Amino acid sequence: MENKETDGATGVETTGHEWDGIKELNNPLPRWWLWTFYATIIWSIGYVIAYPAIPLLTDATKGVLGYSSRAEVAAEMATVEAGRADKTARIAELPVGRIAEDRELYQFAVSAGRSAFKVHCSQCHGSGAAGSPGYPNLNDDDWLWAGTVEGIAETIRHGVRFAGDENSRFAEMPAFGRDQLLAKDEIADIAAYVASFSDIDHDKAMARRGEPLYAANCAACHGAKGEGDREQGAPNLRDPIWLYGGTLDEIIVQIGAPRHGVMPGWGERLGDGLVKQLAVYVHSLGGGE
Repeated sequence: MENKETDGATGVETTGHEWDGIKELNNPLPRWWLWTFYATIIWSIGYVIAYPAIPLLTDATKGVLGYSSRAEVAAEMATVEAGRADKTARIAELPVGRIAEDRELYQFAVSAGRSAFKVHCSQCHGSGAAGSPGYPNLNDDDWLWAGTVEGIAETIRHGVRFAGDENSRFAEMPAFGRDQLLAKDEIADIAAYVASFSDIDHDKAMARRGEPLYAANCAACHGAKGEGDREQGAPNLRDPIWLYGGTLDEIIVQIGAPRHGVMPGWGERLGDGLVKQLAVYVHSLGGGE
């Protein structure tokens, strides 16, 4: 290269590269570095021959050692499953309400249920089961159908408003506004009366007008004083726990055009044993009865 020259101070030829007046000397690489570099090349060739490495159109080279990380994981999982097979078999045989009688088995069910919850349930109910608007908090003691471990297992097994299971939990509130069953002012009066159950800010005169309307349209499911009915899946309106919001405006919206959540039935997909483990875990969170 025509820009090459010999450095006067060191007597070493330059590479011809120059940056802001700084010229690069063409010193040879250290031998230890070169030999290390050559060794890594040889090692990488050996690795490609020995292990799966080169991707093909539909597969990859297998390598002469026949190693498979998938097979290794599968073997480890099989070992884990074999180690807990006895406990899972006992859980499958026992009624879910009797699992707590065996302390060791109960602790295993809670631990396994916690892991299954993170995989299958946390997307809606949250990693700590605290829920969010439209998705119930599983830590409190407010239950639409049942808070016993048996009732929780039944809900997990068959789901809520799940079209794929004929035994799914089902409750549906009429759309009093959308279907023009009640006028807007009547819905507002009922909402004010419902708000009076739990001291939500409301107009007392509207609440008085809403009382007979509530009795005629809502009491059959929610109870005369808003205490709810688990047999029908009708929520308690007297506590401060609201699935879709507890302000007066949000109550009006829910009466006029109610929202109805859907939960899959997990029984067929997960099997009865894992359903029981999930039920035991959810029940252990503190809100179970």
